[in-house]
Amino acid sequence: MYRWEITRAALAQRVFAIVRSTTYDEASATADTLLSAGITSLEISLTTPFALEAVTTLTRELGDDAVIGAGTVLDGVSARMAVDAGARYLVSPILDAEVIRTGHRYGVPVFPGVSTPTEMVRALELGADALKLFPASAHHPSWLKDIRASLPQVPLLPTGGVTLDSAPEWIAAGAVAVGMGSALSEGDRDTVAKRAAELLTRLADATPHQESGSATAGLYDD
Repeated sequence: MYRWEITRAALAQRVFAIVRSTTYDEASATADTLLSAGITSLEISLTTPFALEAVTTLTRELGDDAVIGAGTVLDGVSARMAVDAGARYLVSPILDAEVIRTGHRYGVPVFPGVSTPTEMVRALELGADALKLFPASAHHPSWLKDIRASLPQVPLLPTGGVTLDSAPEWIAAGAVAVGMGSALSEGDRDTVAKRAAELLTRLADATPHQESGSATAGLYDD
């Protein structure tokens, strides 16, 4: 798929899961639980031991049934290794030009971390496919409305401290999607399945009307 197609697929549910664990086995189990619950996009944080092996295994086993990315990608070397491992998209907590260039060199979308309007505009200038607002816990969804009043073209992905209750608020405020970690994945399979089903319904209902030319207009169209 082209970069824009991967981006659309990765964000189609308005949420992507973040898997960050202390062991490979725990990460694999968490990913399996999320995918079984119906989540179709998740990133494996490179802070997880053997994260690249997990990316490779999941990508090979799932094919086009899910979009597997790599998170906490901090430099060009890590970006290239993640791409080689099969990551379909790259997420970073920082804005690093080489990560974006490396991902794009191999047709992989990149979602760098930003926290200010200046960083947002700089990320767009560098060609970022969407922008990870990090940490989201430092802001309120109403802040996003203010940002988008001046920068309606910015496709933001609030991440870090997003909860089941705040996620729909972020979407209603104009976010393209949200990133969620333990707030989504904690609990047994039944608990996660129920939480994921509720979340997806609430996110779909919260999606605001998008005017032509806005950051999310047409992103989820078939």
